[in-house]
Amino acid sequence: MGWEAWLTLATIVAAVVVMAKDWLAPAPTLLGGVVVLLVSGVIDTEQALSGFSNPAPMTVAALFVVARAVEKTGALQPLVSSMLQDDGRARRALGRLLVPVAGSSAVLNNTPIVAMLVPQVSAWATRRGRSPAEFLMPLSFAAILGGLITVLGTSTNLVISGLLEAEGFDPIGVFEITKIGLPVAAVGVGALVLLAPRLLRTRAPARGDLETNVREFVVDMEVVTNGPVDGVTVEEGGLRHLAGVFLVQVRRGDDLIGPVGPTLVLRGGDRLRFVGRADEVIDLQSTRGLASAEQEHITLDTGRSAFFEAVVGASSPLVGKTLREAQFRGRYQAAVVAIHRAGMRVEGKLGEVRVRVGDTLLVLADPGFRSRWYDRNDFLLVSPLEAITPVGTRAALGVAAVLVAIIATATTGLFTLLEASLLGAFVLILGKVLTPGEARRSVDLDVVLLIAAAFGLGRAASESGLAGTLADGLVDGLGGLGIYGALAGLMLATVVLTELVSNAAAAAIMFPIAVTAAAEIGHDPRGFAIAIAVAASASFLSPIGYQTNTMVYGPGGYRFFDYARLGAPLTAIVLATTVVLEPVFW
Repeated sequence: MGWEAWLTLATIVAAVVVMAKDWLAPAPTLLGGVVVLLVSGVIDTEQALSGFSNPAPMTVAALFVVARAVEKTGALQPLVSSMLQDDGRARRALGRLLVPVAGSSAVLNNTPIVAMLVPQVSAWATRRGRSPAEFLMPLSFAAILGGLITVLGTSTNLVISGLLEAEGFDPIGVFEITKIGLPVAAVGVGALVLLAPRLLRTRAPARGDLETNVREFVVDMEVVTNGPVDGVTVEEGGLRHLAGVFLVQVRRGDDLIGPVGPTLVLRGGDRLRFVGRADEVIDLQSTRGLASAEQEHITLDTGRSAFFEAVVGASSPLVGKTLREAQFRGRYQAAVVAIHRAGMRVEGKLGEVRVRVGDTLLVLADPGFRSRWYDRNDFLLVSPLEAITPVGTRAALGVAAVLVAIIATATTGLFTLLEASLLGAFVLILGKVLTPGEARRSVDLDVVLLIAAAFGLGRAASESGLAGTLADGLVDGLGGLGIYGALAGLMLATVVLTELVSNAAAAAIMFPIAVTAAAEIGHDPRGFAIAIAVAASASFLSPIGYQTNTMVYGPGGYRFFDYARLGAPLTAIVLATTVVLEPVFW
């Protein structure tokens, strides 16, 4: 290999390490790698920026807007209601849930689908005396499998389609991938229905901890009239920086004050609500001028406040910071009652705990907390403790019509997929289904930038000769097994890579290797490329490999290796099915 190939390999390895260690988010990591390769002369400006001129990133952005409109209008709610019916048998209930989820994910981004279903499925399972863990991981996996059915299903499919187009091939048709994606999804969903009840263990969800142990978290005190705290501010009374708990609300007669600022003057008879651990309230108990106001029952929702689950994603500004460093109370106008990580409550002073990807925060806030934060990068999922069933609106039919029009016009060739998606998003904004602000916030800019940067990295692998060298090694090592051996090797490498980085990055890195390997053994490169799309989406082995897996991590109360317990056999089934079917169709 020349120095260009060695530098490209070193850059890719460095990017994988940085992302695997969570030192930096995927988008800036890949952008930085592309900049290094551009400055060093491995690729030129046009190649480095090829992703930004490719249809894939903008198509993904437009489809984010469409998916947000579906979620907002409750267009899928009739389908959801039909899923969540009483059924005494676990496998039948799973089948009723997973088949429609996979079907919906075939044409919609799976992240909003899972976000909409997590609170409803959790509440439904709890009401029937079942653990949400029985359903939430299969829900995420089914949404991923459904994304394989059409090119619209996942951003990975669109990345591969864009890469094919950049290499001079036709883009993937809307239903071209269906001939392999539909059988894979059907076999995968069937495997989930059969295996999940056997392999998944009952876990206690994060919200169950709050419902069961609410008195450990919420402490009510009353200001003693004419006592040391009567007539002084919160700061002066020493209630601003307590070791074990912090003040979130003050009830004064019929008025509820919250969040509580440091300059609020306390009055005798005020009822103060603190949150924290009951075994860590030494500072509170020793504060003169406060008396216990505990009642036998503590109401979670007063009408002016509510509890929420908030799941932290990889792009959240909270990652790596303590709640105190992030100024959580001031920024979010909310208080964290507890932090759940890997199925267990994190012990210690909450203000000093560093937040990690996948953490579930139990938050006390005003009822508007979800509407302010659910479509921002701060949290992957924000759901109220008391699940509220979305109500379908009249606009839902219009949104469904727009979605059908996008599929129909792209399938018939009247418009390209990019044109159809952009036109559909514009119609939804023009029709006031979404405001321009809602449309802007619905687009995950990190995903769009990640896809664009991944194209530059893929071009570097191709132009430097790295892809050719790796393809030669793959063919030499597995050539004796023919097409099946080469395809299995490519897909295994892609699965490992997608768990370490992201599915879009894994697809872009493996694409030139797959195309070169296919050419060397005389096979259709298109089939190998689509197989790479399947493998890059097959992220079932960890809670951090795919967004929807992270979203259900805390709400399901899962441990890290619970994913591999169900995900490993599912991955093997998906890969084996693809390896068998791909040579049949290409």
